[in-house]
Amino acid sequence: MDADLFKALGDATRRTILDELVERDGQTLFEICGRLTMKHGLTSSRQAISQHLAVLEEAGLVHTRREGRYKFHHVDTSPLRAIVERWPIDAEEADS
Repeated sequence: MDADLFKALGDATRRTILDELVERDGQTLFEICGRLTMKHGLTSSRQAISQHLAVLEEAGLVHTRREGRYKFHHVDTSPLRAIVERWPIDAEEADS
C-alpha cells in the first residue's frame, strides 16, 4: 500500500478538498478555493491549495484535465479500495 495515500488523507484540508470534489467534480483551482472559503471558512492561499492538490494527485486521488488555460480537478476514489481490500470488515462483526 502506498504511503502517499495515507499522507494525502492525513490532512484535514486535503480531506475537505476531496469532499468538495465528490460533491462537485471537475472544479478549477479558483472554484475550489472559493468553495473552501465560503463553505468551510478556510482562507488558505491559492498556492497552498495548489500544493494540497499536488499531494492528492501524487496519491492518485485527484486527476487533472487541461482545457485551454484552465485545469480541471477530478476525484478518483479507486485508490481507497486498496484500504478496504487490505482490512475487510465482516458484516456480522460490524454489527456487534
